[in-house]
Amino acid sequence: MDNYHVSQTDRGWELRKEGASQAARTAGTKAEVLALLPDYMEGTTGSVKIHLQNGDIEEERTYPRRADPAESPG
Repeated sequence: MDNYHVSQTDRGWELRKEGASQAARTAGTKAEVLALLPDYMEGTTGSVKIHLQNGDIEEERTYPRRADPAESPG
């Protein structure tokens, strides 16, 4: 399963695959990047860690939902 991160940059917010040199998607706000997630992640199995402005992880989403481990809280 691939890992992705939604985090703030000096130019807005980005979705980046872990280890990638460039963002997969960028937007001016966090809400805009989150709105792009379902379409971008369609057909992909991955975990998206959504960060707060300070870098802490706020939430983690698994795509597709059925790939979410049953034992995992959240």
